[in-house]
Amino acid sequence: MHYLDSHVMFHLALRFPWKPCGVTARRQRVLDSSVPKPTSVLSVSGESPAKMSSKLPSGKPTSPFRKRGSLQYTATGVDLRVGRHLLTSQHSLPGNPVAKHGHIDLRTSMDGKYKEIAEELFSRSLAESEMRSAPYEFPEESPIEQLEERRHRLERQISQDIKFEPDILLRAKQDFMKTDSAADLEYMKEQSQAPKELYPERELVPEREYQRVAISGEEKCGVPFTDLLDAAKCVVKALFIREKYISLSMQSFCRTTERYLQEELGDRPLDLNTYEEIPESSVSASATVHPPVSETHPYEGFDPANMPPGLGYTCKMVDGVVHVYTHNSSELDLPYPDLQEYIADMNMMMALIINGPVKSFCYRRLQYLSSKFQMHILLNEMKELAAQKKVPHRDFYNIRKVDTHIHASSCMNQKHLLRFIKRAIKKYPGEIVHVEQGRGQTLTEVFESMNLTAFDLSVDTLDMHADRNTFHRFDKFNSKYNPIGESILREIFIKTDNHIEGKYFGHIIKEVMADLEESKYQNVELRLSIYGRSRDEWDKLAQWAVKHKVYSDNVRWLVQVPRLFDVYHTKKQLSNFQEMLENIFMPLFEATVNPSSLPQLHLFLQHVVGFDSVDDESKPEQHIFNLDSPKPVNWTEEDNPPYSYYLYYMYANMTVLNHLRRQRNMNSFVLRPHCGEAGPIHHLVSGFMLSENISHGLLLRKAPVLQYLYYLAQIGIAMSPLSNNSLFLSYHRNPLPEYLSRGLMVSLSTDDPLQFHFTKVASHTIPSNMILFLESGL
Repeated sequence: MHYLDSHVMFHLALRFPWKPCGVTARRQRVLDSSVPKPTSVLSVSGESPAKMSSKLPSGKPTSPFRKRGSLQYTATGVDLRVGRHLLTSQHSLPGNPVAKHGHIDLRTSMDGKYKEIAEELFSRSLAESEMRSAPYEFPEESPIEQLEERRHRLERQISQDIKFEPDILLRAKQDFMKTDSAADLEYMKEQSQAPKELYPERELVPEREYQRVAISGEEKCGVPFTDLLDAAKCVVKALFIREKYISLSMQSFCRTTERYLQEELGDRPLDLNTYEEIPESSVSASATVHPPVSETHPYEGFDPANMPPGLGYTCKMVDGVVHVYTHNSSELDLPYPDLQEYIADMNMMMALIINGPVKSFCYRRLQYLSSKFQMHILLNEMKELAAQKKVPHRDFYNIRKVDTHIHASSCMNQKHLLRFIKRAIKKYPGEIVHVEQGRGQTLTEVFESMNLTAFDLSVDTLDMHADRNTFHRFDKFNSKYNPIGESILREIFIKTDNHIEGKYFGHIIKEVMADLEESKYQNVELRLSIYGRSRDEWDKLAQWAVKHKVYSDNVRWLVQVPRLFDVYHTKKQLSNFQEMLENIFMPLFEATVNPSSLPQLHLFLQHVVGFDSVDDESKPEQHIFNLDSPKPVNWTEEDNPPYSYYLYYMYANMTVLNHLRRQRNMNSFVLRPHCGEAGPIHHLVSGFMLSENISHGLLLRKAPVLQYLYYLAQIGIAMSPLSNNSLFLSYHRNPLPEYLSRGLMVSLSTDDPLQFHFTKVASHTIPSNMILFLESGL
């Protein structure tokens, strides 16, 4: 429903003195609503989306530079970073200069003040739990607008069919339009019966599929031109910052934004990790399409001898980032972001989000996008519903759905877990499942110690549903993971590392996978935890997956890293933060350099798509991440590192790992953290700079600049209204419908079905009823 808001991002940039306007008049009429004209006109046309899209700039930009392919791209011995002009030319050593846009002047009035403004904002975030700004809620739909839509629809129908039954339809039109006199009726009848040659301009035109709104005239945006120019420069500069870090880490960048940046603003095309377009194959309309199915199980019959050969490289972590060395101790050229440059870019972004003219500018553009969406609903809602009903064999239940935010330990609902526990008690009563003080306990003995039997268990007894007591109480929410409030049952049934090597957890995950395969149309990305307490966590996780054959074509894995260094440090499990980073990333480098040394981990990593950073974002942060912050090896404080500190070092190591794996023809990873659920606003700044997608993003409703940047960059936001309602934000305040109306790339996700759901589709049906989604929008 939305085209990318090129009016702000690029048309204003075209007025910059450093770049002449190179856009044709036709493109400006379609993509920009602010072409200077003597008067402002609002016109509605019935142009179809297909024809409208044909007016947009199309085709892939011609570029002398190589495009990055998909994960199946075959790497060669050639250096994969040749031709990259926007990447940090960092050779795993700090201090090297960074390539800049030489011919683009993006200087603004804020230059030189970023550090002071950012430090002031960081200090303010320590004192205030949330950043306050003026609300910009869009009013609810009015019944009057619905009546007017019906009136116009009936009017058009009467005008088209009047030649077939003039008397009846004219009288209906008289009643509807309240024609007052018989003379008016006679005049309308004469007009309808008049020859077409007398009224050529009234010749009926076939009604087009969808109506579109075009706005023309001089655009002032309500701010002085100098402020407008500064705001546009700031927005463009922020997009270039994101492009730099996303391309460096081999994550994907929005294709539309990339095209505009390279066509209108850059002197050379951008070299980004965009996937090559695959031509569509000719398939008949009646053909059935099913997801690809593996002919053989990927974990069966694997031979370590058939794995890629080892390179003999050595790995060592220096200042929190892994470095790779060859046989002769020379360091491989694996780039990662310079810390000093990252801090400077973060300060600039912090200063940008509180700049007054930029906030006003972005707020007005967001309001315009909301109004444009509401106008589309008024004009085309019924047509969308009619078109949806014409599609055969497709409704909400049998369309492709991908849940991009769901935790493996809570991917089942409560009834499913209850049935499994009862079945396990009857099937494995004498199996030793836990060791207490050197003595093994069977499953029956564990429940007898709680004075419970299988007959006593119920959904209410499990007590795993998040209720009103968990609102703003993340500690109580975490305790809901314990069946019957007993942590020992959590360890037995929903952990991969226990006395039975995650046997029960593997079985229940496979049952969830079987349900997904039976439905054919549901896919999920389950999150498994790596805590960073010991070096063998990765190997144990891979052994669990391979031994129990936990795999499905409908499932991919994300690895979440809880931000719990302070807890582990207090328990003397970790001495410094670099030790935690080594436990998380060193096994991955070893499996990449020499797959035969960790064969099961090598197999498991082929189905891992990325990393997540999780924990309670509302916890206060006692430290500001800047150049004076201690290095990871020196971080021995009791306080937890701040969110941006965690994210930077996860991103830096992931970037080095991606370059190494791409050289070895292996899949790379993305960063998709929990971000913006609560806490200070600068979490979303780090997410904007370093992450391909985020989860939650609730705080964007309080930061119009960041919300607009997330829209322009089309950053994916996996939202969970059911989860938010139990933890941080009630249904009626959830910004999901607002984000959707403004064109942000949002999706519905389940988060924790075990805590929030009673049925399998609750995360989709409840939001549709509670926050009034259009059926086509859902």
